[in-house]
Amino acid sequence: MTRLADLAAVLRSKNAGPLTLTIDIIFDDRSRYDRVVQSGVINAQNISELYDVDAGDVLITEYAIVNAIKVSFPRKFVSGSVLDDDVYGCQQHRPVADLEIWPN
Repeated sequence: MTRLADLAAVLRSKNAGPLTLTIDIIFDDRSRYDRVVQSGVINAQNISELYDVDAGDVLITEYAIVNAIKVSFPRKFVSGSVLDDDVYGCQQHRPVADLEIWPN
């Protein structure tokens, strides 16, 4: 099994404003980027299930020129609110790290 974390050089999350989280997936080379894109595993339905958000609210942008994928979706709680457990959004990339990328 090959996980996304095994292929990405950088896998990080951060706030994109107080209402949105973004996950950056950056690869060292084009072959790894292409493998992940062609696997189709980074899709709105998978992100929806991992983060319990509506699939229609998930934005996925592929940046082939820099071997990167950006995934954005609404935060469950406004950054810094009483219910927020990650004010900077920097610990939210973990669920995508274990996504299995096919083929092996």
